[in-house]
Amino acid sequence: MTRIALITGITGQDGSYLAEYLLGLGYQVHGVVRRSSTFSTERIDHLYREPQAESRLRLHYGDLTDGQSLTNLVLKIRPDEIYNLGAQSHVRVSFDQPVYTLQAVGCGALNILEAARLLNESHPVRVYQASSSEMYGDVLQTPQTERTPFNPQSPYACAKVYAFHQTINYRRSYDLFASNGILFNHESERRGETFVTRKITRAAGRIKAGLQEKLYLGNLDAKRDWGYAKDYVKGMHLILQHHQPDDFVLATGRTASVREFCELVFKRLDLNYEDHVEIDPRYYRPAEVDLLLGEPSKAFEELGWQATTSLEELAAIMTDHDHEIAKRELHAANFDQFSG
Repeated sequence: MTRIALITGITGQDGSYLAEYLLGLGYQVHGVVRRSSTFSTERIDHLYREPQAESRLRLHYGDLTDGQSLTNLVLKIRPDEIYNLGAQSHVRVSFDQPVYTLQAVGCGALNILEAARLLNESHPVRVYQASSSEMYGDVLQTPQTERTPFNPQSPYACAKVYAFHQTINYRRSYDLFASNGILFNHESERRGETFVTRKITRAAGRIKAGLQEKLYLGNLDAKRDWGYAKDYVKGMHLILQHHQPDDFVLATGRTASVREFCELVFKRLDLNYEDHVEIDPRYYRPAEVDLLLGEPSKAFEELGWQATTSLEELAAIMTDHDHEIAKRELHAANFDQFSG
């Protein structure tokens, strides 16, 4: 029998990779997208070109802040697995939109859990909640494990902590198969361009192509545990295949600074980052998180999962992708100039 998965945030980086992965496993995939006057499905458009994709990939309008519509959708689709990846996921933006961030991230997760609880009365369902390493904040222990206390440093992280504990609450209170994946930073060529890694690779490609000269960043010394998003969605799936619901850290076990990532990217293009990167105080957070380093041994021992893409490989993948985009932009600009 074909398994059915519902993904919130399907048009985002993680959602698109997860949909791709689950379709490859033979799932029927349903995705929740917010209504907008412009299309935002670029990351999953290619999936419709796959054989039988139209019958196995379906999108539905919905919003995590609208609990009733989510419940109606869940009861209609009757998924076997729900992956709650939707969120206002930009940490810096959460300081400017704290209430909306809480509604989308915290209350959104609660709405999903309540819908799953109702479905679970007649149809067994498993729920994956996308938790975040940002919950550790001003870390109290290094490296961070499933047992490390949370110490959030942003509205986004506080909302994720709320969602984390509600997931455990529903697991204990209603015997719901609900699990948290505490994912450390995971990047890719599909990462949003406002996130620091993609901001760096996009700018470096444009600088190499002669389309810009400078890149403005905030704290270059912040350290993160960076992996490849493609690896991490496999971990999400494994978490829901486990024999019991539980919480797992997914990480590489290696940390590197923003400065080091800059060095890798610019070196890939035979450039010196120091010639092009400048500090802009506007990009500092009101409360900084200086160091995140995950300990993924539990995921390896119980799920058989590990990150397989090194930071150097990740930087190369993203840099080459964005350099190609920059070259196409340069070609288009030259064509327009010539045509004009």
